[in-house]
Amino acid sequence: MNIEELRDYAIAKPDTEEGFPFGESTLVFKVKGKIFLLVSVDAQPLQFNAKCDPEKAMELREQYDSVLPGYHMNKKHWNTVIIDGSLSKKQLKEMIDHSYALVAKVKK
Repeated sequence: MNIEELRDYAIAKPDTEEGFPFGESTLVFKVKGKIFLLVSVDAQPLQFNAKCDPEKAMELREQYDSVLPGYHMNKKHWNTVIIDGSLSKKQLKEMIDHSYALVAKVKK
């Protein structure tokens, strides 16, 4: 997944807004005024921060080297996900969907 695919996927979610409130290197996606996804546009490889249920966050970190505690975020509720090819597009989208659902309070 590249930056364009990631952006297209995130912005297509209902009521999603995007912007650069923290500077031009961090693309932020919000729903209902709350952040659900942050993308480091300068990072190589590409990476993003997504909100996650704390138990699920720990499971993902134990399972995948490319899932880390959220950089500059609450480490209990956020993961940093490095897009290095070790996770499928489906898995990446599931993480984005989970984050969106948590923030938007949408039942999944």
